[in-house]
Amino acid sequence: MSKTIAAQDLHRMLEEDDDELALLDVREEGVFGRAHLLFAVNLPLSRLELRLNDLLPCKGVRIVLCDGGEGLAQRAAAKLESFGYGDVAVLDGGVPAWKDAGYELFGGVNVPSKAFGEFVEHHSGTPSVSPEELKAMMDGGEKMVVLDSRPWGEYRRMNIPTGIDCPGAELVYRVNEVVSDPDTTVVVNCAGRTRSIIGAQSLINAGIPNKVVALRNGTMGWALAGFHLESGSDRRFPAVSREGLAKAKAAAAAVAQRFGVKTIDAAGLRRWRGEAGARSLFLLDVRNPEEYEVGHVPGSQSAPGGQLVQATDRYVGVQRSRLVLIDDTGVRATMTASWLVQMGWPEVVVLDGGLDGPLEVGQPKPVIPGLDAVKAEAIDPVTLKSMRDRGDATVVDFATSLEYRDDGHVPGAWWAVRARLDDALDELPGNGALVFTSPDGVLARLAAGDATALTERPLRLLEGGTAAWREAGMPLSTGFEHMTGPNDDLQYRAYDYTENIETHMKEYLSWETGLVEQIERDGTARFRHVPPS
Repeated sequence: MSKTIAAQDLHRMLEEDDDELALLDVREEGVFGRAHLLFAVNLPLSRLELRLNDLLPCKGVRIVLCDGGEGLAQRAAAKLESFGYGDVAVLDGGVPAWKDAGYELFGGVNVPSKAFGEFVEHHSGTPSVSPEELKAMMDGGEKMVVLDSRPWGEYRRMNIPTGIDCPGAELVYRVNEVVSDPDTTVVVNCAGRTRSIIGAQSLINAGIPNKVVALRNGTMGWALAGFHLESGSDRRFPAVSREGLAKAKAAAAAVAQRFGVKTIDAAGLRRWRGEAGARSLFLLDVRNPEEYEVGHVPGSQSAPGGQLVQATDRYVGVQRSRLVLIDDTGVRATMTASWLVQMGWPEVVVLDGGLDGPLEVGQPKPVIPGLDAVKAEAIDPVTLKSMRDRGDATVVDFATSLEYRDDGHVPGAWWAVRARLDDALDELPGNGALVFTSPDGVLARLAAGDATALTERPLRLLEGGTAAWREAGMPLSTGFEHMTGPNDDLQYRAYDYTENIETHMKEYLSWETGLVEQIERDGTARFRHVPPS
């Protein structure tokens, strides 16, 4: 059994301590989203190995694990210790004990970032317009442009009419290419609130001469007002000109001075890399993913700036760790750093020279501890089809519930959650071979390693996962066909539901706007407002 820590001691650590801390909640995301500690990073036991190296790069970091008191944290602690993490503790009594001690619990995901957005609007007075006001501006022919601060995939799914995709970190970098007339009003939107607020305030902080406003409640607010949303649009930010880059650099320099954004040179980064065994170091490339794949600093991960601010806990698993932001010109990194500084990160710097030096191309090969130790027989799609036709195989799919429902699964496959595999096995019919799959086959292999101690049924792996099945031209089913448990592995967004979507939108927006008061009650956030000089 791992050591435990009392709720009172953990609260004191969060409130007063300046040392690094990885506070991890190892329940499934949907369960986590019902109630969790403010700064807990969700790293489900089911997928722990897949994200471990990115979120916890330093084996010596102090770790506290949370669960609902059902024992998941102790299981996770044993895994972490087997992988060489030396300072692991479990919150005694889990989240219920935290509540019993009188401390605040939060619903939703990415809560620190969402709460920070509300904090920014409250303290900066970020101007906004309602969907009705924006529609009137459009109908009246006002000089205006709508900039959508979400990533390309989100934008393509649904967008405000006339909107141009320009993700958060790109706004200051590219706005001069989109808007040349200072009399043009710039409206920034996202799906809900956070990226609209941060995006609009970024342009205001950068000092552009235009009137800048956020669209209140984003595409959700627009839809709830009864207005039409486009889908499949292809309007995207343009390339940056020499003149536009000069303006963007000047704006970023002023922002750096106001918010105290620091830089680090190559020698400093080498020194920090040398200390990575004792301090957690995150190299975060804030450009677009396509640019990252063309060439990036070795050891860096793709973390587009707008998304990094919007969901910091998806990229960084250690509080008060060292963050090095990287881009090609310094503009996007500086703008992103200015927000992380205000969020309370004490050591966030921009890399001087950005992409100078040797670069890696493509996506780095993920480091997945324990994967190579799993030995299981793999079969190809044709073999699996023959086994299914004979009734000799039961397929078990470890995709997320949304991937299983929407992207397709092997017909007749049973959906399961890896951390609940013991219970799931009891639900599976027959006594023949079990064939495990997942989108790329990796999670299925890890689950097979767990299953060897839980069942005597023969185990096989679908080589290449469900992607290989699809590529072989085999049939796919969609929907929730065979479920071994509740689909609470994910926190569903409003648009992920198939019914009562408007109700879910309203609930989400109400939750988001209530975060400021909840943050104040909690007392562990270190957000700070930097007024204009």
